[in-house]
Amino acid sequence: MIAAAKFRDRDRQVILSVKDLTVAFGDNVVLDHLNLDIYRGEILGFVGASGAGKSVLMRTVLRLLPRRSGRIEILGADYDAVGDAERMALDTRLGVLFQHGALFSALTVKENIQLPMREYLDLPQWLMDELAYLKIALVGLKPEAADRYPSELSGGMIKRAALARALALDPDLVFLDEPTSGLDPIGAAEFDELIAQLRDTLGLTVYMVTHDLDSLFSVCDRIAVLGQKKVLVEGTLDDMLAFDDPWVQSYFKGKRARSIPRADQSARFPVE
Repeated sequence: MIAAAKFRDRDRQVILSVKDLTVAFGDNVVLDHLNLDIYRGEILGFVGASGAGKSVLMRTVLRLLPRRSGRIEILGADYDAVGDAERMALDTRLGVLFQHGALFSALTVKENIQLPMREYLDLPQWLMDELAYLKIALVGLKPEAADRYPSELSGGMIKRAALARALALDPDLVFLDEPTSGLDPIGAAEFDELIAQLRDTLGLTVYMVTHDLDSLFSVCDRIAVLGQKKVLVEGTLDDMLAFDDPWVQSYFKGKRARSIPRADQSARFPVE
């Protein structure tokens, strides 16, 4: 990472810190003493080869998978050191959009959005209905989408409905697992724009697992590359292009890499 970027990162608040993380399934070590920091207000694009462990890391951070060793801090708190009440409070500050949406097929869009509210909050039905319609509007869906089932939605609508559910509890940190996969280029670009707008409007921090080069070029403030069971490099696109690793060079300079000029991303987090 370039010196200016290091200076900016040092002065910004770390909202997620992963230290010395090791995850293994039997004898198969997937992540080996991995370290990663995510800063408040940024959109981090997390990339790596298929099967490298990108989703494993995300699911481990969310405590959906066990870890062999390491420390995970979210919003300055160590999950392993806090009590049940504080752990539940931390959970409400996280939102997750799983790959393919993962909506419950037997529930309407409104009912899917209300699931986190029912689990963590004690609200009357009328208020949950109002909040669900607010989230539906926030992600660009029409009000009539509320009473539709996932089978009645297009791929793009499913992504937006799943994002509305991820935003149900007004989180600080949102995890997105391949959010533009399966979308056509126009739909993917619109979804990227929506993510950027929500970050700017709501003050979100976004952890985005993606293979989409367009997303990396258009909305991500920083990129982290997973390889050899660790974070190989993190920083701006220029840092990626300058990093001397065959896979990273092939990914960012290969036949499918974008060649159009890029906006200077450093303007998003200027040095003070």
